[in-house]
Amino acid sequence: MMNDLMHFKIDPIILNALHEDITDMDVSTKILGSSETLATVELLAKQDGVLSGMAVFERVFTLLDAKISIDWFKKDGQTFTDGEMLAKVHGDVEMLLTAERVALNFLQRMSGIATATHNMVEQLSGSNIKLMDTRKTTPGLRMLEKYSVRVGGGNNHRYNLSDMIMLKDNHINAAGGVKEAIKLAQERSPFIKKIEVETENLEMVKEAVAAGADIIMLDNMTVDEMKVAIDLIGGRSIVEASGNLTAENIKKLKMLDIDYISSGGITHSAGIVDLSMKNLTLTNRVETL
Repeated sequence: MMNDLMHFKIDPIILNALHEDITDMDVSTKILGSSETLATVELLAKQDGVLSGMAVFERVFTLLDAKISIDWFKKDGQTFTDGEMLAKVHGDVEMLLTAERVALNFLQRMSGIATATHNMVEQLSGSNIKLMDTRKTTPGLRMLEKYSVRVGGGNNHRYNLSDMIMLKDNHINAAGGVKEAIKLAQERSPFIKKIEVETENLEMVKEAVAAGADIIMLDNMTVDEMKVAIDLIGGRSIVEASGNLTAENIKKLKMLDIDYISSGGITHSAGIVDLSMKNLTLTNRVETL
C-alpha cells in the first residue's frame, strides 16, 4: 500500500497521463452500455524481465475507481519469464478497460529500465564497482525511472542540479580550465557539496587531482587510458567511468580500480518489457435502467 506522501509524489504524473488519454470519455468502452459489471483480467509477461512499478500500475486504476483491487504474484525487483502471470486485476469492467493502456505504459517502461539495469549489474558481478544512472531521463518521469534503476540493482547519481557540483566540459570551458573551475567551486559553493569533474584526457585528470576534486569522471577513455588515470589519481578521489557503456562492453572495466560506472543508457535507451492484460472474464453483470 502507498502512503499519502507517495500519492502526493506520483498522482500528478499519473493524472497527467490519464488526462492525455481521456479528453472526454472512453468512447470504445461506452459502447458496452451503462452497467455495473465486474470483471477480472490477467497481467501477463510476453518476455523475460524484472518487475518495477507495482504501485504506479495499481494507482492508475484506483484513481479512476478506488474499488479496483489487484492480486500480485510478483514484487518489484523480482524476475519473471515469458508467459508468466504477474497479477490479476479485479473491478468494474469499464474502469479496467479505460485505465489499461496508461497502466501498462508505466509498468512496461519502468520494468524495462529495471531489466536493463539488472543486466548491466550482472555483468559487474564479482567486482566492487557500483552502477549509477544519470539525469538522461524522460522529462517528468525522472522519479519513476530512477526508482526503477534502484529496483534493478543500480544506484542513483544526482537527482537534479541542486544535489552536487558537477563540472562538465562546458563549465570547464566557461571557467577557463579545470583548475580554475574547481577553484571557483571551492570558493563559492557550500562546503557540504561534493565537487565532481568530467575529464576527457590524462592532462585533465592531472589538473583535477592537483586541484582537489572529490570525484573524477573518466569520460569516453580507453581501458589503457583509464589504467593510467587511476594510477595518477592514486586513491585521492573517487573514480567514476562513463561514456557509451552497455551490458555488452562493460565487462572490460570489471578488473579496474573504479568506484562507479555511470550509464545514461539504462534510462534513455532501455526500451520496454512487453506486458499485456489478457483473458478478461466477467464475474457478474447487473444491468441498470
